Amino acid sequence: MAVKLTVQVRLGTATEQMRSLLSTLVTCNQAANAASQVAFANGAARRHMSMRSLQKLAYDELKLTLSAQPSLLTTSKVAAAYSTLRANLREGRYGKPGSKRRARVEAKPVRFRSDAAQPYDDRCLSWQHSPTDPARGTVSIWTVDGRLKDIAYVGQPGQVAMLRSWRQGETDLLVRRDGAGAPTAFLVATVDVPAGALADGPHLFSPEGWVGVDMGIENIAVTSDRPLAKELMGRFGADATDGPGGEGKVSARRKKNHQLREKLQKKGTKSAKRLLKRRSRKESRFAADVNHQISKRIVAEAKRTGRGIAREDLTGIRERVRLRKPQRATHSSWAFAQLAEFLDYKAAREGVPMAEVDPANTSRRCTRCGHTEKGNRPSQAEFCCRACGFVEHADLVGADNIAYKAPQAWAQSTVPSAA
Repeated sequence: MAVKLTVQVRLGTATEQMRSLLSTLVTCNQAANAASQVAFANGAARRHMSMRSLQKLAYDELKLTLSAQPSLLTTSKVAAAYSTLRANLREGRYGKPGSKRRARVEAKPVRFRSDAAQPYDDRCLSWQHSPTDPARGTVSIWTVDGRLKDIAYVGQPGQVAMLRSWRQGETDLLVRRDGAGAPTAFLVATVDVPAGALADGPHLFSPEGWVGVDMGIENIAVTSDRPLAKELMGRFGADATDGPGGEGKVSARRKKNHQLREKLQKKGTKSAKRLLKRRSRKESRFAADVNHQISKRIVAEAKRTGRGIAREDLTGIRERVRLRKPQRATHSSWAFAQLAEFLDYKAAREGVPMAEVDPANTSRRCTRCGHTEKGNRPSQAEFCCRACGFVEHADLVGADNIAYKAPQAWAQSTVPSAA
């Protein structure tokens, strides 16, 4: 089994080189918007349109501003954007058919920001890794002003090592700006790393028990290991009491972010929208930092005790879970998929078995008598079995049930497939 990861390196560009890269992004995204208009006019928002079909319709127009290969990559980007749009419409993420929000989305073509990331393949971008420095090297990259050569890059030594050995597919060029508006260019590449290559030690194919991980609204992650659950709930959950309002720092931060977001969205001015974008990036960095801390601690404890990690399968969770209105924004504002991804790759790197469990009834089944009923959970944080009277924190019960289901899920995932 291979693990897909992304590696990001920073480009050390001079002023003229940065100007060329920014100009390239603007030109490519203008061409993408033109191709998007063509795709929309031919029904790409309603039915499947392959990259080849769009290429026949838009390639000649793209070639007027871009070279041949960048034109193909831009066409591919547009086709992928419409595939994502159709999937979101199909899954109801823009509302039900006939709703105002969905009608607005369906009535206009996909638009690309002027600084949106642009994909590159090996014809447009080549890597020259330093034989002496594991964290550095140079790249040669296509721009609208011609090929830029010997642009230095720098990254984490471990990530660059993966980049050298297992880079797969396209690489994205993107530009981010700091608080003062100064641009910095990055390359983001996908690496397909064999799980065995990530592990520092042998895989635990026969784990001595399982650590169940339940992801929730109030407590981001709760484990079936009680000391670890207490630690995580105390640092990152609703049970922490070091925030300004008596809640935990993470809970207080999420609450504050939500309030600021609502205030800026209601204001609706250009400056408010700029501030929303800036805060969005800040919130993403904060969520990633917390997810890294949580996943690192869970994997370290599982490895120390020789156990595997079981987490719920998050596929379709936004459509599957029904929440009260006050909980919806809180649930949607946290990167649970990112936390699951961090758990997966950290576990693979440390040789810890990982099992995905069907989350059905994990919050309703009594871990003492096995009775399963919706009424067993009278509130978000409380579990009370109607058959035996067992009372426990609902998130702990969910984590226990995930650990209970883990052996069967692990056995099914390790069964060799038929030839």
